[in-house]
Amino acid sequence: MRTPPPDVAAYYATLASPQRETALTMRERILEVVPMSVEVMKYQMPTFIVDGEPVCGIMAHTKHVGYYPYSGSVLANFPDLMDRYGGTKSALHVPLGEPLSVTTIRKLVRARRQRNAG
Repeated sequence: MRTPPPDVAAYYATLASPQRETALTMRERILEVVPMSVEVMKYQMPTFIVDGEPVCGIMAHTKHVGYYPYSGSVLANFPDLMDRYGGTKSALHVPLGEPLSVTTIRKLVRARRQRNAG
């Protein structure tokens, strides 16, 4: 697994357990889906950029890790995920210790990239 840039690594270093483990597992899975992505800090969260556009970000909270698809319209296409995880129109609230699967991340990233292309 590649090393995150210093500012992104610093963010993960500030997290307590189990937020850190959940966020880092999600990072690994995101990088499996979009290995060509560039990691940056955007809106105070690790964000994954592909072809100059953000495809997702993750941010740790007290009781969950938020998955942010950087579009308020992406999650509306996944009511099953919203029912399972809860969240807002622009974020899934992923329970600590239960990171999103690679399959789920792949679906979400694909939906976001289609929006970027459209």
